Amino acid sequence: MFQILMTLLIYMVLVVPVGIYLYHVATKQKTFADPVFDRIDNRIYKVCRIERGNMSWKTYALNLLMTNAVMILIGYLVLRLQGLLFLNPNKIGAMEPTLSYNTIISFMTNTNLQHYSGESGLTYLSQVVVIIFMMFTSAATGYAACMAFCRGMSGRPMGNFYEDMVRNTTRILIPIAFIVGLILIWQGTPQNFQSNFTVHTMEGKLQDIATGPIAALESIKHVGTNGGGFLGANSSTPLENPTIISNIAELYSMMILPGACVIAFGRMIADKRRELGKKTIFGKQGRTVFAAMAIIFMAGLAVCYVSEKAGNPILAGVGLNQDMGSYEGKEVRFGIAQSALFTTTTTSFTTGTVNNMHDTLTPLGGLVPLLHMMLNCVFGGKGVGLMNMVMYVILAVFISGLMIGRTPEYLGKKIEGREMKLVAVCLIIHPLLILGFSALAVSTAGGLEGITNPGFHGLSQVLYEYSSSAANNGSGFEGLADNSVFWNMTAGLAMYFGRFPAIILQLAIAGSILAKRKVNETIGTLRTDNVIFTLILVFVVYIFAALTFFPALALGPIAEHLTVWFPVMG
Repeated sequence: MFQILMTLLIYMVLVVPVGIYLYHVATKQKTFADPVFDRIDNRIYKVCRIERGNMSWKTYALNLLMTNAVMILIGYLVLRLQGLLFLNPNKIGAMEPTLSYNTIISFMTNTNLQHYSGESGLTYLSQVVVIIFMMFTSAATGYAACMAFCRGMSGRPMGNFYEDMVRNTTRILIPIAFIVGLILIWQGTPQNFQSNFTVHTMEGKLQDIATGPIAALESIKHVGTNGGGFLGANSSTPLENPTIISNIAELYSMMILPGACVIAFGRMIADKRRELGKKTIFGKQGRTVFAAMAIIFMAGLAVCYVSEKAGNPILAGVGLNQDMGSYEGKEVRFGIAQSALFTTTTTSFTTGTVNNMHDTLTPLGGLVPLLHMMLNCVFGGKGVGLMNMVMYVILAVFISGLMIGRTPEYLGKKIEGREMKLVAVCLIIHPLLILGFSALAVSTAGGLEGITNPGFHGLSQVLYEYSSSAANNGSGFEGLADNSVFWNMTAGLAMYFGRFPAIILQLAIAGSILAKRKVNETIGTLRTDNVIFTLILVFVVYIFAALTFFPALALGPIAEHLTVWFPVMG
């Protein structure tokens, strides 16, 4: 408990200055790094012939889609031709077509779901020019959309997509990833282009040891909330995550920017309302959103930690000591506390990296990451969590307005039919993808062939796969035989439609709010910056999740929990 509390307290100290810096970058205010980055950015603008004028939300969204489409095509070609290209000391061949499709969609949508093992499925060229490159560009795309959304909601012009991409990459992602990369190399993570080598183990056997540019990938995979891994075992292996110091560095890396986005959003609103003083950190609106996210996160963390600490009664029944908790699938060097914290963080901040195998979590321990991906608004990754939570804010404002008989307002703008239709569609897409594809998987031959566990746990695996895909998380429950035509294609579709339609709808909502006239606050205006509204927001999120996902969860992790702890009832 002390480990968890200290880690979170230090995080709160770190996230504030980063949030203020992100706010300055998004609003083009002066920062300490401008003398260096202005020269770099201006050269990029000149070489790429980028015109830096403001865009409408439609133009912004169109350029976002076109840029990502070009990168998807180029990346797909590299994966299909990697066996013929250079930087291939391990002689790895071309990737299969449907797996190439799944992989390129996965990394371009910032999901990084892997139906392959990186050490045997990708050449170093593919790891660098496809995987690492897209970890930067997909994260920059998400942050660009988020900052455009925040500017629109605060009454500012929405900005220029290409300028946002450049500034987010040069001023935020590259510097932080470079620092984290150095920390990982210091702790023992490899960074080279050597071929794999074979060693004699202490047991007298031979074992192949993978190497390569691991530190470079690990740093941006966490900073950009990308997920995935250079190795199939991800951050549970000492090569990707050697020590407790590297583990904490990876935790902070994936937590820092999503939390900073909320602070930047709050400061934009406060600045526009002239509420931004020297003592203001979050801004009143940002404080409400951050508090709601933190409440949901802490509730999930508590459930996950207590469940894993309680152990497995079935193993206790056959004589295995469970006093220390359920250690199946966990690294002893991290223990229950850091494993539970990492699990909750990676699925709340939609990163997808893992330092323990989620398939071996206790039923309620596995319910937490599954539920948080279904919610997809608990901080989230690359700014998407903030935008999704604002959708719930608008929904909460609308419901509360109906209850007291007043026209709903948010940030001094009336919420009308157009905005509510867009919010409704945006919120419906996510559960539709998860439940629709899960139903398809358990009712077709192609889906059933991949399910290796026929019980309740098997349904949890299916739900986890599509929740991870639709939430652009990328972590795997594992246990599925998912490298098949069915799973590659359906997961790819879930990732694509879980990413881009929501971003377009959210930009449309910001554009609609921006175009509205500001209305004056009155005594009857619903306040959205106090404790009461924070609690309303939390309840709205949980009620929406319960009404949407509870039947599926009842047949998966909840039913499995009953069979483990109450065999007669189960």
